Amino acid sequence: MINRQQTLDRPIFIVDDEPEILLAVDTCLRMAGMNHTITISDARDVIRQMERQVPGLILLDLNMPHINGERLLKMIRKTYPRIPVIVLTGTIEVETAVKCMKIGAVDYVLKPVEEDRLLAAVKQALDYGNRYNPEPLPSELFSQIKNPKAFAHIFTQDKKMHSIFHYIEAIAPSSQPVLILGETGVGKELISLPIHTLSRRKGKLVKVNVAGLDDNVFSDTLFGHVPGAFTGAQKTRQGLIEQAAGGTLFLDEIGDLALTSQVKLLRLLQEREYLPLGSDQIRYSDARIIASTNLDLWALEKEGRFRKDLIYRLSTHTLTLPPLRERLLDLPLLLDRFVCQAAHELDKPVPELPKPLIEQMETYPFKGNIRELKSMVYDAMSRYKKGPITADLFKGLGASDAGPGPEDDPASFLPTLKEASRELVEKAMKQTGGNQSEAAAILGISQQALSKRLLKLKSEKP
Repeated sequence: MINRQQTLDRPIFIVDDEPEILLAVDTCLRMAGMNHTITISDARDVIRQMERQVPGLILLDLNMPHINGERLLKMIRKTYPRIPVIVLTGTIEVETAVKCMKIGAVDYVLKPVEEDRLLAAVKQALDYGNRYNPEPLPSELFSQIKNPKAFAHIFTQDKKMHSIFHYIEAIAPSSQPVLILGETGVGKELISLPIHTLSRRKGKLVKVNVAGLDDNVFSDTLFGHVPGAFTGAQKTRQGLIEQAAGGTLFLDEIGDLALTSQVKLLRLLQEREYLPLGSDQIRYSDARIIASTNLDLWALEKEGRFRKDLIYRLSTHTLTLPPLRERLLDLPLLLDRFVCQAAHELDKPVPELPKPLIEQMETYPFKGNIRELKSMVYDAMSRYKKGPITADLFKGLGASDAGPGPEDDPASFLPTLKEASRELVEKAMKQTGGNQSEAAAILGISQQALSKRLLKLKSEKP
């Protein structure tokens, strides 16, 4: 008997155009205790079925109409590189089966299938899948999400992220602006897509990064111009706001928008009207505005760099994406995804991800968040050759970093006195579970002195 637990989370797909083979294989697996099987007789249905439910193993016939097994295997490998595939083949197709193993199949079984050979191959493939596939996302995390497909491009099993998904489903039908906050690289642009998709708006999602745009370029980009608006303006230019008619306009890096441009954006939000450059004819827009920034808009407002009334207009609906260091449960999932993508693009084998690498990455600050992780992975995979992928291939983690590193600057090993003081206080508080008396005793200072330090450190935090 094969361990039932190996097959509970994900189904086994049996793909064959011959009904008798489907029945024979399905019966054999069920008699061995594997009841979570799905039989598919048309190869064209495999990818569609995988979009609904990701399998733990695929048994794939090579000789099928519409899409042959070799081509289908390549399609599966491109999107789902770690799902184990066993090819089912006739004796005359053994050479093709061996070729399929070179492009990603883990084994092959001759037809008509022998029960012992089939079960041995399935057990080995399931062991492979349990070892190399990330754990399936807990189903309860998705149970309250009505439209999980809208978030399929965002790989997460973090509860904070799923709370954000619930919020997006609630606000998606609204026509009011959405403000997306979060550090650089957390995926603010990615999250604009499900907001637009779930809004059911008929128009397009149009994106623009407004950082560094002076007022004229901003106005021309968003509102367009008419002939003669400025030197060289010979034709009418359609602005992005017009391209987003009936849809959504995503304004990235809104915190960097010039004050003069902020006035025009405020008018668009308040009155739904704008003027193309060189025109005195008011036009109206029904596009929904989504804005994002990694800056503190209220801090900018205090400095006189951002309008208070615009903040209120933009933040009718607000969501804040957590940084990667607060989503460590997602780290193995994202690491695996980027490694598979990089391996496919660079035409390299998908390497094993050793546990020490993941543990080391969990201590890395990732100031650039998911974007930084992806860049690190692609750089590491460009130098990867064989075997498990190791930390020394990752810049910032290993000893083979290109360019100057800490070893070139001895002073970089030492924290400042201020940094050391903060670290000691934080460690003592963490070690004592927040008990100030015990923490003060560890540090060798009075409780009153520790209390003053904690207040000072709190006021210094950004």
